Amino acid sequence: MDELKVFTGNAHPVLAQAVVEYLGIPLGKSEVFQFSNENIFVRILENVRQRDTFVIQPLSSPVNANLVELLIMLDALKRASAGRITAVIPYYGYGRTDKKDQPRVPITARLIADLLTVAGANRLLTVDLHAAQIQGFFNIPVDELTALNLLANYFAERDFDDLVVVATDIGISKRARDLAEKLNAPLAIMEKRRAGNVDQAETLNVIGEVEGRVALTLDDEIDTGGSLVNVVSTLKEQGVKEVYACCSHPIFSDSAIQRITSCPVKEVVVTDTVPIKDNEKLDKITVLSMAPLLGEAIHRIHTGLSIGAMFE
Repeated sequence: MDELKVFTGNAHPVLAQAVVEYLGIPLGKSEVFQFSNENIFVRILENVRQRDTFVIQPLSSPVNANLVELLIMLDALKRASAGRITAVIPYYGYGRTDKKDQPRVPITARLIADLLTVAGANRLLTVDLHAAQIQGFFNIPVDELTALNLLANYFAERDFDDLVVVATDIGISKRARDLAEKLNAPLAIMEKRRAGNVDQAETLNVIGEVEGRVALTLDDEIDTGGSLVNVVSTLKEQGVKEVYACCSHPIFSDSAIQRITSCPVKEVVVTDTVPIKDNEKLDKITVLSMAPLLGEAIHRIHTGLSIGAMFE
């Protein structure tokens, strides 16, 4: 492991520290800060020549500052002659802009892929992309981990009777079906329509039998919490006894925490792919650590072992 170096920007240093503790190595030394004119400065403070380097930086809030930090860190490592540079992005921001669904709009997820590659990334390690086709936007290897096993193990220990897994929309139904199989539960799907570009969704219908059951909703991220509130409300109207929710990425923007607080959902289980602020740590929010999974993936990439074997 002497040739392995792991660095981080300012996006999620707590996660990066947990990852290097799993690996049993110190965190790479670097300076990353903003000047008074908001220009970002990066300096790598140790030798990385021909080393296998990893930069852990989710594209969480503030998204654009964290993105530019990552790009500059990749460029600094490239110019310092690092042997291989892997961008470890637990949460891939702009992932929802993955196609042209309106006239004259960008495909920003592809733009970010190009920026990362030009900046110097030789490889990407990420967790639960919003859409699988984002992998195809890269001309470098992409390893996509999933939090599904972590979430499934947590709820398997709860041993619910009459559990039904509910996909919050059709787009995540395949992932929800995999979760349902792991929990030996049936699957239901919420049919909903999003109105324009606003962060609100209108829930229309429940496909599947949910009455009298305990519902577990699955989504890739919880942003404003509006969709979660609508889903929980609709499930309650359909006669569900209790509703639990889980997701990989707890973005919690806008009034999400207030919505979760007032919502009749029993528990919201998330991972730490993005940092959880102190005011977001509610009794009904449970955070599972992704550090062991990310650490094992980094170890396997470094030593040339299979990533897929982690999930078999």
